[in-house]
Amino acid sequence: MKFVSHLQNGKEQSAVLLNGKLYNTNALDAALPNTMMGMLDQWESNFAAAKKAVAALEAGSVSVDSIDFDAAHILAPVPRPTSCRDGYAFRQHVAAARRNRGVEMIAEFDQYPIFYFTNHNAVQGPGAIDCMPDHFDKLDFELEVAVVVGKKGRNITAAEADDYVAGYCIMNDMSARTLQMEEMLLNLGPAKGKDFSTVIGPWMITPDELEAFKIPAKPNHTGNNYNLKMTCKVNGIQVSEGNVGDMDWTFAEILERCAYGADILPGDVIGSGTVGTGCFLELNGTAKLNNPDAVPQWLQPNDEVVLEVEQMGVLTNTIKAVDTDFSILKLKKK
Repeated sequence: MKFVSHLQNGKEQSAVLLNGKLYNTNALDAALPNTMMGMLDQWESNFAAAKKAVAALEAGSVSVDSIDFDAAHILAPVPRPTSCRDGYAFRQHVAAARRNRGVEMIAEFDQYPIFYFTNHNAVQGPGAIDCMPDHFDKLDFELEVAVVVGKKGRNITAAEADDYVAGYCIMNDMSARTLQMEEMLLNLGPAKGKDFSTVIGPWMITPDELEAFKIPAKPNHTGNNYNLKMTCKVNGIQVSEGNVGDMDWTFAEILERCAYGADILPGDVIGSGTVGTGCFLELNGTAKLNNPDAVPQWLQPNDEVVLEVEQMGVLTNTIKAVDTDFSILKLKKK
């Protein structure tokens, strides 16, 4: 099933997407919550009830009002996550980025998965991304996928971690590279380079819908993996292409590390990290390596960024400049 959050009468509303129509969860079954956090708080029972209600709808035994998906104001599938982490799962991206900087691949990448916490209050769905002047100093997209956690867990193993996944969605980990690189010189971060927008959506698809796309994890790895094409277009021109199946570290392994000595909770959003070729930072570095005269590309005001992942939909955002000249880069002490 595909779950969507949309704005209805000024309030967040959860719905099931079926044949281009949105059916509100509490309209399908009056006992179901009307928000995704409510759904996720008791995910197993709520998901089972939603499946039963959709089956009745498809069988024609009930009639439920609907809204056209294309006409709805779509929010992030989980508009207010309990937390948001981002992983570092694609070896191709890490190796290319390090090669472009003239440094060797780091051996530790193959030893354990890592993640960082980003600003869960800056999670948004399709639509405008408001950017400050400093964000436009090397503004970047990142083509990723994410999981949404569906039940509480602690000290879980990778072998059992996929059972904690409620669903998957596209993720765009927006990045202001100058802010990011400056703060990381101090061996802390990323923070200000990442905290203004993380985009997820347009829907959350449940794992049962992806069974036909399942492929083995990489050798010596544990967990579900999927053959799903990923692309990014900027202003209609494709700039990136990869595959979810290229993940070296699986979401199960990332979840195992997240939950070591700490709770993962319903509504946590955890990203994969960037797929190979999945950001301008990597693409510009590769272009410069091949041609010293290559001109780098970064996102500009009014650019349209379109991320697409098979079965997970199309996530479209427009870059908007906030009307201000306020700059924290200019506040640096001399």
